[in-house]
Amino acid sequence: MSIKHKKYNFFQRLGRAFKLNILKLLRSPGGAKKVSLGFAIGFALEMLVISSASLIYILFVPIVRLAKGSLPASIIGNVIGKLTLLPVILLPFARKLGKLIFPMKVKLGHNGSSFSFQKLLHGDFHSLVSLIHGGFHALIGMTIFGIILGVISYFIVHYFYEKERVNRLKRRRNKSEIRIKRINKNFI
Repeated sequence: MSIKHKKYNFFQRLGRAFKLNILKLLRSPGGAKKVSLGFAIGFALEMLVISSASLIYILFVPIVRLAKGSLPASIIGNVIGKLTLLPVILLPFARKLGKLIFPMKVKLGHNGSSFSFQKLLHGDFHSLVSLIHGGFHALIGMTIFGIILGVISYFIVHYFYEKERVNRLKRRRNKSEIRIKRINKNFI
């Protein structure tokens, strides 16, 4: 007996993953404030991944723990941030915003040398430092975008979490009322 699985294309899988993570978020324990804070931190830190060369993941768990947010909600926020592709879309705007805020040219390391993994494996970290500092303006801009999007997502998630909690309570109350009516009907 073989089980046939329905095949979904890329966009359907992406939409299903997005819906699944939203559902997990709205059912995660910890209260609206903790879940919203965790999601906002995860979503905001996702904006910094590209511009920090993924070094922000070193600080991911400590930041969430210090802020007393929900770690599962922050991971879901991070995944949703990846699925929206906002960091890639906002990167050129972030670089311009960073140059507007910090107009000085940043030059460290060897001038004119490009990044090479071969140099990095041989212990030459100047190219990595120049790569990170070359994206300094992008890091400034993405930090600002991350803060703005994190604050916005906090309020959105808080609203939907509370709305889902109220709906769950209504459904629970309706089920118990129906059960009580059935029991009373059986006794009469």
